[in-house]
Amino acid sequence: MADMSVDLVAVERLLWSGRASFVSAQTTEGEIGILAGHEPLLGQLVEGGTVTIVSDDNERVVVAVHGGFFSVTATSVRVLAESADFAFDIDEAAAKAVIADENASPAALAKAQGQLRAVEKAAAAH
Repeated sequence: MADMSVDLVAVERLLWSGRASFVSAQTTEGEIGILAGHEPLLGQLVEGGTVTIVSDDNERVVVAVHGGFFSVTATSVRVLAESADFAFDIDEAAAKAVIADENASPAALAKAQGQLRAVEKAAAAH
């Protein structure tokens, strides 16, 4: 199967870089899946969305992303997120507490919802 170069970058750091066979991302136009050879595009990531990367060695990396963009060429995907959290680093109880807090800001609520979606996607993959 063909692969592509993938970089997942948040404002504060490079989170993941390597070769992958598949990338999916939640965009303002809906969820999109990318395989090598995809036509070029630029997409806007939704607040509180997720990105899933399937590496060449079939490792599934699930990340909650909070805004940003991604760029696709036939041989590469670059995800540029405002902030991002690996599913395995997310404090599920803290995210649920934010969702339960009726005084939570819309941005905090979206981020917590995205974190829970990432945890659920990662759990479903195992």
